[in-house]
Amino acid sequence: MGRIIVLGVTILVSLVVNVCSQDYGVALNKSILFFEGQRSGKLPSNQRMNWRKDSAIHDGSDIGMDLSGGYYDAGDNIKFNFPMAFTTTLLAWSVIEFGQLMGPDLNHAMDAIRWGTDYLLKSTSIPGSVVAQIGEPYNDHNCWERPEDMDTARTTYVVNQTHPGSEVSAEIAAALAASSLAFKNIDASYSKTLLERAAEVFEFADKYQGSYNTSVGEGVCPFYCDCSGYKDELVWGAAWMYKATNDQKYWNYVQTNINNMDGNFAEFGWDTKDAGINVLVSGWTMKNNLAENQFITNAAKFVCSILPNSPTKSVTYSPGGLLFKPGGSNLQHATALSFLLIVYSRYLDQAHRSVNCGNIVAPPSRLVSLAKSQVDYILGKNPLGMSYMVGYSNNYPKKIHHRGSTLPSIENHPKHIGCHDGTPYFESNNPNSNVLDGAIVGGPDKNDQYVDSRNDATQAEPTTYINAPFVGVLAYFKSFQSK
Repeated sequence: MGRIIVLGVTILVSLVVNVCSQDYGVALNKSILFFEGQRSGKLPSNQRMNWRKDSAIHDGSDIGMDLSGGYYDAGDNIKFNFPMAFTTTLLAWSVIEFGQLMGPDLNHAMDAIRWGTDYLLKSTSIPGSVVAQIGEPYNDHNCWERPEDMDTARTTYVVNQTHPGSEVSAEIAAALAASSLAFKNIDASYSKTLLERAAEVFEFADKYQGSYNTSVGEGVCPFYCDCSGYKDELVWGAAWMYKATNDQKYWNYVQTNINNMDGNFAEFGWDTKDAGINVLVSGWTMKNNLAENQFITNAAKFVCSILPNSPTKSVTYSPGGLLFKPGGSNLQHATALSFLLIVYSRYLDQAHRSVNCGNIVAPPSRLVSLAKSQVDYILGKNPLGMSYMVGYSNNYPKKIHHRGSTLPSIENHPKHIGCHDGTPYFESNNPNSNVLDGAIVGGPDKNDQYVDSRNDATQAEPTTYINAPFVGVLAYFKSFQSK
């Protein structure tokens, strides 16, 4: 037998003694505030990101529905319901795990969730159909226009019994179920409404199986094509339904269908849910002392795939220590995987377990340490000394790829700015007109280099699904800072 190496033998609290280099409380507040900058629809009276105004208030009118509300996914003006639902699921999971650590920011986090769920309830209000998207992406992306000025078509794309979309439907079911848990002790009536709708939508997603890639086509592809298949979303939705209801039929569904997925145990994001499923399910199987199972095994394999010293590591790290996976907008991986590490570290700690990666033993504290290194890198502990969260510190991206941030606010420029009238603002070397506080951009390249240019959407564009998991991670580290 090989020599056993133990990593991170210090206890969880000692790992975060040096957190004072970052103000996680400020970062948490900003990470939630960002979602107000992404709001679509008629804005509420307590809107804090006040350079944003009402937009797309007539969404859904082409099919006789009120589909105002929800979020723009990134720096454009489309409402892609698949990543929006994932964003909502992760915000809810953040509150479920770390809400008690958020202090006054919890109310804002709940507002962020409700802004998503109110819209998702509208999107699923007609039985046998689910709204998948609003807006024509090619036309929208051809314009550099404020959401308040949009004059491109707001086409509504719907999946139904003959043109199914199991991935978007099941992810919405997951979002509603997870959110029902987040609201359970805050608004019991709303929680009940969310859970009832989640059950209906999950049944639809499962009964009428098929991919929205085909049903919606160029409306979502190549922007948010589901490349990993919809089976993972069905299991993900069932797992959240079981967690919310404790109904055995959902647990049976998870166990029966887990082997129908592609086995991407190391992946987690808006497209692929495998690692999230394994971490989520491992939490209750370990808590209930169930026998060793594939969920625990695969959750451990996920951890071993990203630990820097693991013999089965499948990610790379920049010279400055940032985790990298293939594909654009890399910080979506750093934030989502850090969230899973923190959540799983808590589950392991409660079960008095560690993870074995070959001859390396990684206790829960090692997972926390790795997540903290990613958080600190994002907030400025990196070779450039740059915070990749807008508005945090003095050195952050000033020219992000985001239409509303780039163009002057209506208060400063009341006149309509047409489709191509915004092009000079896009091409300008000046900083953006409005600070999108809390937005986390796609991030630096694998050599820790970042060019502050809105021309590079891969590096400079923020997205809701980069921020959502970071909310929970920041709440966790803020809790140590406040002691």
